[in-house]
Amino acid sequence: MNSVITWIAALSACVTLGAHAAPVQCIAPAKPGGGMAVTCKLVQKGLQLQSSSANPVKISYLPGGIGAVAWNSIVTQRRAEADTLVAFSGGSLMNLAQGKYGDADVGNVRWVAALGVDYGMIAVRSDSPYKTLPDLLDALKKNPSKVTIGAAGTVGSQDWLKISILAKQKQIDPKNLRFVALEGGGEAFTALRAGHVQVVSGDASEATLHSLDGEIRVLVVLSEKRLPGALADVPTAREQGMDVSWPIIRGVYMGPQVSDADYKRWVGAFDKMMATPEFEQLRARNGLYPFAMSGDKLTAYIKKTVEDYRKQSDQLGLIR
Repeated sequence: MNSVITWIAALSACVTLGAHAAPVQCIAPAKPGGGMAVTCKLVQKGLQLQSSSANPVKISYLPGGIGAVAWNSIVTQRRAEADTLVAFSGGSLMNLAQGKYGDADVGNVRWVAALGVDYGMIAVRSDSPYKTLPDLLDALKKNPSKVTIGAAGTVGSQDWLKISILAKQKQIDPKNLRFVALEGGGEAFTALRAGHVQVVSGDASEATLHSLDGEIRVLVVLSEKRLPGALADVPTAREQGMDVSWPIIRGVYMGPQVSDADYKRWVGAFDKMMATPEFEQLRARNGLYPFAMSGDKLTAYIKKTVEDYRKQSDQLGLIR
């Protein structure tokens, strides 16, 4: 009898190990090259820093609807996957606030961790005639239809809002701006390099990735003060006469039926990871800035943020 019990225990251990040998999956709900990919790469490298024996993190891409396709997949088909994480950003929260995920609600998923904060920015090609933000806004005021602006998402997206708020401060009607809706920051910068758009309204982490070869000029960062690192020479909007800032948190969520035990395991893993100096260095190299929050505290923060975005969007006439 004892030998049977020992055999069952050994088999159970093997099954458990086998179950956890599969890769953890981080879904980037956009095309490669944008901020969602940055988030998943940060998860991938950060967890590997914690332990060389940690399960590998596989990054997969599920673009569509500026996050809506990935959200729908998790809340309808993959509700209980204990090792599937999905990247989100402030743009995801804006879409939730504006009803762009259908009847989706903050409570439809389990919010695990926010890994850092990003900031909005406006960029052009290095051969652009626009050297500063005022140069660009002057051109938009004179003839808005001549300047094509690439942005992730349609009218009302956070990328649309960033440059629209700047335009309004110069008495430019955002409705007259010429936008091209693209699927994420990677696609926007590809369009900029190819000359399909003249301007990109996006995020600082994306600009950090794309500005290293000298082909991109960042005109402004929408942060309270200048950012360290690759964009240290880029002035803020406030330095250029406009009191606008746009912080963007980046993090991951899970399906709604992931068990409490697995959810707490992940919250604990991210808390441990984010407390290390190695992770701070990794976050900085990926163009993100300090912001660490997880579990219940993050969930409460996101509920408030989505409500604030909803009020702001309603005031701009973006919610019908």
